[in-house]
Amino acid sequence: QLQLVESGGALVQPGMSLTLSCKGSGFTWGYAAIGWFRQAPGKEREGVSCVDRVGGSKFYEDSVKGRFAISRDVAGNTVWLQMNSLIPEDTGVYYCAAYHTSYHGCSLANTNRFTSWGQGTQVTVSS
Repeated sequence: QLQLVESGGALVQPGMSLTLSCKGSGFTWGYAAIGWFRQAPGKEREGVSCVDRVGGSKFYEDSVKGRFAISRDVAGNTVWLQMNSLIPEDTGVYYCAAYHTSYHGCSLANTNRFTSWGQGTQVTVSS
């Protein structure tokens, strides 16, 4: 399995920006689609965004569309989630996760297909 480590979580004020990173290791990294999920207190975990194994296909949930941007570096070993215009509803523990695939594209529809998960990083948006 891939080893995933998230970083970048912090306490920020509404309207500010924050960038999370997810770094992976393992020989299958180049065949892994990466997703970002978040879980707010008392709520179910929800998908936020994903990027395919080559960085050419991206998906965003409606709640973050236009505010968040996912990207993958040239080597494909790091995925970032740039979060802009943050609102209190963005508060939660953010997780990156991966599933192995030989195809392009990504999907958040089936959470169970993500077989590798990071430990999570806390994002708090508050004044």
